[in-house]
Amino acid sequence: MDSSSSTVISGIAASPGTAIGKAFLYHGEDLEIQRREISPQEIEKEISRLHQALEKTRKDLEMIRSKIAEEMGEDHAYIFDFHLLVLEDPLLIKETVEGIRKQTLNAEYILFKTLQKIEHIFANLDDTYYQERVSDVRDVGWRILQNLQGKPRLILAELKEEVIIIARDLHPSDTAQMRKDKVKGFATDVGGRTSHTAIIARALEIPAVVGLGEISHKVKTGDTVIIDGSRGKVIIRPDEKTVKHYIATQRQRVTFEEELRQLKDLPAVTLDGYRVRLAANIEFPEELNSVLEHGAEGIGLYRTEFLYLNRDKLPTEEEQYESYRLVVEKVAPCPVIIRTLDLGGDKFLSYLGLAPEINPFLGLRAIRLCLVRVDIFKTQLRAILRASVHGKLKIMYPLISAVEELRRANQILAEVKKELQQENIPFDQNLEVGAMIEVPSAALTADILAPEIDFFSIGTNDLIQYTLAVDRVNPRIAYLYDPLSPAVLRLLKTTVETAHRAGIWVGVCGEMAGDVLFTLILLGMEIDEFSMSAVSVPEIKKVIRSSTMKEAKELVEKVLKLPTAQEIKKIVRRETSRKFKDLIPANQYRGKL
Repeated sequence: MDSSSSTVISGIAASPGTAIGKAFLYHGEDLEIQRREISPQEIEKEISRLHQALEKTRKDLEMIRSKIAEEMGEDHAYIFDFHLLVLEDPLLIKETVEGIRKQTLNAEYILFKTLQKIEHIFANLDDTYYQERVSDVRDVGWRILQNLQGKPRLILAELKEEVIIIARDLHPSDTAQMRKDKVKGFATDVGGRTSHTAIIARALEIPAVVGLGEISHKVKTGDTVIIDGSRGKVIIRPDEKTVKHYIATQRQRVTFEEELRQLKDLPAVTLDGYRVRLAANIEFPEELNSVLEHGAEGIGLYRTEFLYLNRDKLPTEEEQYESYRLVVEKVAPCPVIIRTLDLGGDKFLSYLGLAPEINPFLGLRAIRLCLVRVDIFKTQLRAILRASVHGKLKIMYPLISAVEELRRANQILAEVKKELQQENIPFDQNLEVGAMIEVPSAALTADILAPEIDFFSIGTNDLIQYTLAVDRVNPRIAYLYDPLSPAVLRLLKTTVETAHRAGIWVGVCGEMAGDVLFTLILLGMEIDEFSMSAVSVPEIKKVIRSSTMKEAKELVEKVLKLPTAQEIKKIVRRETSRKFKDLIPANQYRGKL
């Protein structure tokens, strides 16, 4: 291990934890696709080969789905329902068949070109969710291609030695078949935190870093590699000192995580008796096991957009009802807060025919879209209300900017309730309704909004972005996106104080809620509920149970007098590091977000 050859690459932290081991370079897409002209007499034969490969792929995926359902639960097997739907995609099948007929070329080549076209469409949509579904489409496509060529795919479950997988990309079906006793971690050139591959990695608790660029070209099989899944870093050929440091860190972390596990069933209550609820944010039903395992007290944000994406028509009321019912029943008796549809016109081009917008973040999105397409909104509300009888369910509207929107949304909800009553369909008559505070206009008129609903949920990601006029995904100005900006903190405090004066509770469901650096600040503002990624719950609980409300309030009072985010950051970091030095190293916040 020569220190001069050591390389550190930063990517996206996909699954927390540290792994040290020998690299195994995985070529999951090692196929040579050749262009071959065929005679008119061969056309039907090529189409038949395509259909046989499709059927073989279907059986392969059904087998994987069954295995995952048995070993990891139905919640994770759900991912492969999407893969099976890809096999029925009209664009995939129809365009490939037509291409074979019109171009008189072999099935592999035409299918490959069709897949490239579909991937290009997904990758260029202005939405991370769509972009990260590229891996799912590619997963299915390459399975079909391998079956067309009759080439077996290396199954990672058959690995004989402990390794760290290095690949250009790992498909969900690859990740789902990994054995924790053999695959210590993985790193990929591409991918994102919300990809199905990343979700499965977190479910399996396999450390992972994705989006590393060209790591598959910089690592050779047999190289020593360190995966730091908490910080999003990979160290290639580390020196001996670095290896010893990470081994020691691993041991400390194991001990610390055992301490955190002891807190699982304990309440989040400060040393001087202030009680806080800790809930989880979820996007997919397959995340529910993690919610329960980490001791979350329900779901503080259930994003429902996945039901509407990657399909050519709207989800039915029954589809939505079944999805909501599954979540509500599994989490019961803890509450579930369902956020109504939070998508914009730019994401519905495929089947709603909405015109593209110059700035979709300021356009027809979230509650605005629902108030324009009342038919879509009513269908979702019916499904939510029907599911409310299966547990403790609450509802909240996203991107409320004025009381008129809130009143109109509540009016539509009342209409839906009346319709269900007329149809003798039961629902929770006392279901709580909340509004998300994500824009400055909502925070500044919180006193007007509060009498209309039962609770506020502050979406800090958007609130920060809109307050500071910063596109948080633009690397040129990302340094301006700062949760500790005095403007942001003042809006937070004003919102909470206004809500409490009106007698309603307040939650925070943005990224701030799951970051230990901000816990004392939010606690000192008297936030009633923190909702975050389930894996963050134990650490936030430890901070709360080790602190007093008195010291948290004193910290808030001190920082609100400071003029700059940098000065605030210095004090907050110093105070948090002093009390929780074992937590801060695992935290990804390093001066900016």
